[in-house]
Amino acid sequence: MNPSQPNNPLHGVTLKAILEYLVAEYGWERLGERINIHCFTYEPSINSSLKFLRKTDWARAKVERLYLDSISYDKRKGKHKTSDGDEKNEMGSVWDRARRDE
Repeated sequence: MNPSQPNNPLHGVTLKAILEYLVAEYGWERLGERINIHCFTYEPSINSSLKFLRKTDWARAKVERLYLDSISYDKRKGKHKTSDGDEKNEMGSVWDRARRDE
């Protein structure tokens, strides 16, 4: 972590990496339900979403907030990485786990 931004959890994480993580966790359909943005609900793609998010601060803020909430939830619930670096989780996505915890 860069010493100039020790309390910034997004430091060094690209928008593309954030979006790919969220798509892997939720899928496009659930992501569109969580954050109602046209680029998530109508013919979604990484490139079109990145283009929109880079130009629209409010949408980017929502995506970053969901990302931070998701990784925070994963840490609290013990989601871990295997030795080859892949995340291992037998319980399903963050969305599925949150529904089970209700």
